[in-house]
Amino acid sequence: MSIPPRFPVTPEQIDRVVAVFYGAVRRHEVLGPVFANHVSDWPEHEARIAAFWRNAILFQRVYDGNPMRVHRAAGDVRPEHFRDWLALFDATLARLLPEETAQAWSALAHRIGAGLRMGVEDLHAPAGPPVLR
Repeated sequence: MSIPPRFPVTPEQIDRVVAVFYGAVRRHEVLGPVFANHVSDWPEHEARIAAFWRNAILFQRVYDGNPMRVHRAAGDVRPEHFRDWLALFDATLARLLPEETAQAWSALAHRIGAGLRMGVEDLHAPAGPPVLR
């Protein structure tokens, strides 16, 4: 018995979105240098990220990484990068997919991005008890 996908998208569409998105990332003035510090094999990176999305959307068990650990360990990923990342991702989705699919995938990406951003923010928060205002 298989689990139905979160929304209608094919593995080929996932691959296309990932490829087009990372083409835009490489050209981005802020994100490009950050990714260039960590990605030396773009086809391998894109395949890994496509596997992540196939797992998250299609429930294929083809990804076994830990995105939170990777983003926290990078050292140069800042909370503000997620705004640019999501804007580029949303633009890619809107350009390549039917509107309903693009909106559903965008909502999922924003939920995942919010969690990753919070994990990265924790790294850059000052030590000590929280300041209540």
